[in-house]
Formats: sequence, structure tokens, C-alpha cells
Amino acid sequence: MNRITLSLLLALAACGAPQESTPAVAAAPPAAPVKHDEPKAAPVAPAPWKLPAGANPALTAPALAKETAPATYKVKFETGEGEYIVEVHRDWAPNGADRFYNLVKIGFYDDAAYFRVVDGFMVQFGISGYPEVNNQWREARMPDDPVKQSNTRGKITFATSGPDSRTGQVFINFGDNANLDGMGFSPFGEVVSGMEVVDKLYKGYGEGAPRGRGPDQGRLQSEGNAYLLDRFPQMDYTKKATIVP
Repeated sequence: MNRITLSLLLALAACGAPQESTPAVAAAPPAAPVKHDEPKAAPVAPAPWKLPAGANPALTAPALAKETAPATYKVKFETGEGEYIVEVHRDWAPNGADRFYNLVKIGFYDDAAYFRVVDGFMVQFGISGYPEVNNQWREARMPDDPVKQSNTRGKITFATSGPDSRTGQVFINFGDNANLDGMGFSPFGEVVSGMEVVDKLYKGYGEGAPRGRGPDQGRLQSEGNAYLLDRFPQMDYTKKATIVP
């Protein structure tokens, strides 16, 4: 590991930045638990948790997902709390915009959990509920984009664990996180409708393991949603994400 990469990883850990799976997961103040009487509705899939018949082949073959995104496009996310819409601008971060476009089109974010929700900071998602998908996409890294926009409220950005390490995890900023700009976190879009829905996503688990009570990214990668349904029944999910006019 070179000095630049090591320095960035240490900085990410120190500030609680949104990271993909690494040994040093940054701590951030966890939100106070919210009491719910009944578990939320969660995705339903055959046991064991396997991709259904007819799933897009690119879910297990990242090389098939290489389309160039339009200059601008919108994505509708359907959740248990309601819907929100993200507008993507390719000129903000072309690599990120292209990757996000392809992931949405192949159904990567469908049934994916909002597994790290830190009040006042951000909500992170983009680990598939299917282990065989994660086995392929966790190594499908893309080049970094220059930071052209700030990580202000509603902006959506890829998580990273160092230079050129972005894959599928993204986060939406709850507040002004401009401190992330100088660390290479490049927003590629923003929530243009339904930010109040994003604000409602369950925050009771707070920061992820090992620093907080939330899910361990490594276990989520290897066990998929079966791990979450057993241990984190209040977690929110994207039911479906689609490109919309």
C-alpha cells in the first residue's frame, strides 16, 4: 500500500467518511434508537437467498454493464417510507454517473438495504442483498472523478476506500458535509424530490459495526439480506429503482 493510499484511508477513518468495506470503519455519533412495535416489511426471497430466475445477467457479470449514461437522467427510488427521485448530471462526475446508470438498469439496487444511516450525516446503501452479486461487483472498481460539486444536503456520492476503489456503494448527504470534498468524494447527482422520505429512513441502528450497532459490511457482503432480516428487522430497503423521464 503506497503512502497516498494509506494517508487517505487514515483520513477517512478519522472523519467518519462513507467507506466501502475496510478494516477501519469510521465512527460517527449514532442516532438514538427509535422504538417500533412491529418489524418493517422486508424483501421476500426464497431460502437460501438466491437471485431469482430471469435476473439481469450483468448482476453477476459487471463487464456487461458498460453503457454511457445520458447527459442528465432521473432515478425513482421506491421505499417503505415513500418515493424519492435523484437527478444525475454526467458532467459532474462522468464515471460515477455511468456506473450508477448501469447499476440502476440491471436492478442492482432493488431490495438493497439502507444499512448505514447516521443522523445529521448521511445514509449509505449499495450492497446487494444477494451474495453472488457482491462476489462480482465488490472488485469492479472504477476510476475516480474530479470533485466538481460539494457534498451538501441531498447530494448523492459514491463511497470509497481509497483512490480508484469505488464500486456500487453510494450515500446521500443529510447535511452540509463539505469536509468530504477535499477527500475525493465526488457528487454525481442530487435528490430533487422526496428528500423528506430520505429523512425518514430508519436511523436507530446508527453507525455500522464494529464501532456502532449497525450491520457489519463484511457479513452483509457475504451473507446478503438473510443476515439483515435476522439481525436488523427495522431496516429500510429500496423496493425498486428505475430510470424515469
